[in-house]
Amino acid sequence: MKKIKVMIVDDSAVVRQTLEQIINSDSQLEVIATAQDPFVAAKKLIKEVPDVITLDVEMPRMDGITFLQKIMNQHPIPVVICSSLSGKSSETAVKALEYGAVDVIYKPYIGAKIFLEEAKITICDAIKAAAQAGARPNRRIAQPIKPAKKLSADAILQKATSKAMIQTTEKIVVIGASTGGTEALRVYLERLPVDSPGTVVVQHMPENFTSAFAQRLDSICQVTVKEANNNDSVVPGRVLIAPGNRHTLLKRSGARYYVEVKDGPLVSRHRPSVDVLFRSASRYGGKNVIGVIMTGMGDDGAKGMLEMKEQGAKTLAQNEETCVVFGMPNEALKLGGVDKVLSLHVIADEVMRLYKSSW
Repeated sequence: MKKIKVMIVDDSAVVRQTLEQIINSDSQLEVIATAQDPFVAAKKLIKEVPDVITLDVEMPRMDGITFLQKIMNQHPIPVVICSSLSGKSSETAVKALEYGAVDVIYKPYIGAKIFLEEAKITICDAIKAAAQAGARPNRRIAQPIKPAKKLSADAILQKATSKAMIQTTEKIVVIGASTGGTEALRVYLERLPVDSPGTVVVQHMPENFTSAFAQRLDSICQVTVKEANNNDSVVPGRVLIAPGNRHTLLKRSGARYYVEVKDGPLVSRHRPSVDVLFRSASRYGGKNVIGVIMTGMGDDGAKGMLEMKEQGAKTLAQNEETCVVFGMPNEALKLGGVDKVLSLHVIADEVMRLYKSSW
């Protein structure tokens, strides 16, 4: 298999060396060049063009966002932002996605010689997803990465054993997304009216990024959007975004729906995990739930969506034509967990139709 060629652009020599070691440790990836700033990167791009660029945000001489804009205007290459994502850099990362970056990953903590295996997984998976997203318009269906050992939602919550959930008049929406999901969620949420159903979202993204992402969406949508806190109520007109690096579950007490935000191991290679959210929705929401799976690399959420359907939930998937990477929806389809496959631009309309109907 041809390796994915990667260029690292970061002003820190330690970061460049660390990222190079992490990336080269994956048999599918190869670092072909590193650069301490965009000017050096531009010269190296003349000699060889990579499949993916990892790009820091804060650099001397030219910041990463300016360089990103130049790349997208002159020679589009899939870009993964690699940033510390603290303070203003989190807001900048949100802008980077709007300017064309495929994904944002958290820059590994520099100072420790041994990095957590999950940091390596996150970085390498983001680069692979970016390479696939860059294959447009001849986009291929993403194949899920299957490591030797991958935890399921059992690590966080046991599967529902019966269909005892009594349907109430209140319906809840749960959504899972990954690569390309930040833009897909914007399109979806902007179409929702203020009387839309209470919604919980898992979008694969790093810690400290979800708050800025939620604030950005809140400023442009009719619904209220916020980063989920433990025990937040799920109510009409409110969208809760799972915080980065924390699992988020839907829970129920009487007629009240709320979220539980908790720590735990990576599930389906992610934290937060869509499978964890979907399983909790199947267990505590049952036939009151509308589930949506959107663009993303891998198979997180596929099993959970099937479990929701088995409990009587209505399940929707974004179609291949509007996905950046058709991995997660495709895996849910192959398992038989999807009721309808829809264009991104009509999913909100279908959700509102289901919300107001009595299935």
